[in-house]
Amino acid sequence: MTHTPRFHANNLRKGRVSECGRAYVVTTVCHERSVLLADLAVQRALVLEMQRAKVQTLAFVLMPDHVHWLLVLDDVPLADVMRCFKSNSARWANTYLKRSGRFWQAGFHDHALRREEDLRAIARYIVSNPLRAGLVESIGGYGGWDAVWV
Repeated sequence: MTHTPRFHANNLRKGRVSECGRAYVVTTVCHERSVLLADLAVQRALVLEMQRAKVQTLAFVLMPDHVHWLLVLDDVPLADVMRCFKSNSARWANTYLKRSGRFWQAGFHDHALRREEDLRAIARYIVSNPLRAGLVESIGGYGGWDAVWV
């Protein structure tokens, strides 16, 4: 029997560097890809936690089971931003949804953007996720997104 090594959240941390003023695309997923973000009140709570974060939010989309977030770091490391976001949002959402246990999958994926990357194009790509997923036919019909350029 061939043993295939499992991917661990720790692997997501390898090479991670937080740089003040740098733009990042961050993706975090609900535990076991559970559909926990479809409720409007949960979405509003997540947006509130994004607003409380020590970052500049450029764009985001809340998919039913994950979040894509384009942000610019201030002076707080990315890992700390995500720990606070996930902890606070999970605590509130679990209480609201009358559930217990893990809300978010461990870890998160991040991509530090190069200075020359087009932030608007990346924001358009992020907010068009519901279209590509077939959730809506027009992004105007989906409420769980925003971008500073709109």
